[in-house]
Amino acid sequence: MGIKLDGKKVAQKYQEEIRRFIKLKKDKGQKVPGMANILVGNDSGSIYYVNNQNKLCNKLGIDVRSIFLEENIHEDNLMNIIRKLNCDDEIDGIILQLPLPKHLNEAKITSEISYKKDIDGLSNLSTGKFYKKEKCHMPCTPKGIINLIKSTEFEIEGKYAVVIGRSNIVGKPIAQLLLNENATVTICHSKTKNLKQICKNADILVCAAGKPKFITKEYIKEGAFVIDVGTTMVDGKLTGDVCFEEVIEKASFVTPVPGGVGAMTTTMLMKNLCEELK
Repeated sequence: MGIKLDGKKVAQKYQEEIRRFIKLKKDKGQKVPGMANILVGNDSGSIYYVNNQNKLCNKLGIDVRSIFLEENIHEDNLMNIIRKLNCDDEIDGIILQLPLPKHLNEAKITSEISYKKDIDGLSNLSTGKFYKKEKCHMPCTPKGIINLIKSTEFEIEGKYAVVIGRSNIVGKPIAQLLLNENATVTICHSKTKNLKQICKNADILVCAAGKPKFITKEYIKEGAFVIDVGTTMVDGKLTGDVCFEEVIEKASFVTPVPGGVGAMTTTMLMKNLCEELK
């Protein structure tokens, strides 16, 4: 039987650091950090994430401005909103919730975000610096995943890691971070053949497929470290990609949904925001 890795507990350490930083700002009479989150449409996972961002901002004393937009918004209108936020002195960080509706050009729009305010590492400049291992804001979910793994005694170096999902916000960057830690990495996706066999060889399995309860114990190597990034609403309940009750019987560590990666992701967003102001 493995260990349920409590992301909320790990996140609290980082939240205390952020709280102390903001208190110091207030004590000096300086402006507290301010961020804007933009949500286009009604994706259930994004709504859940925005709500958690707002709760944490209120808890830590961060000013937050939420901008909710209709799913059919014109691309130019969305880009104009981002440009105004880029010039707004009250806003230190901007996050645009992904995925965007299909009629919007994600690459074009995310790169409209000012590099200095790009706290989720989505712009072209941020992405380029990230893959060249230069100083930048790391994408929040991958940053949270690496810090979760490092919070245990599990050794990443030399391990075989499998990532299910090839998105620009989770799959590709977490693969890069695992490579940076000297793991050997395979990225799988919807066209991958023999997925189950590949996963059964993984010492570290990161599941970001967006398919509820997709990963059962048949996919798991004994003693593997399993990270569940899935966030899908099923019958009003947030559900991950992993069958937690089955998988924890074979794995060494498993992150739950909710209470796992999500808690770290939101906290890493706030950490990125505050790092820009140090």
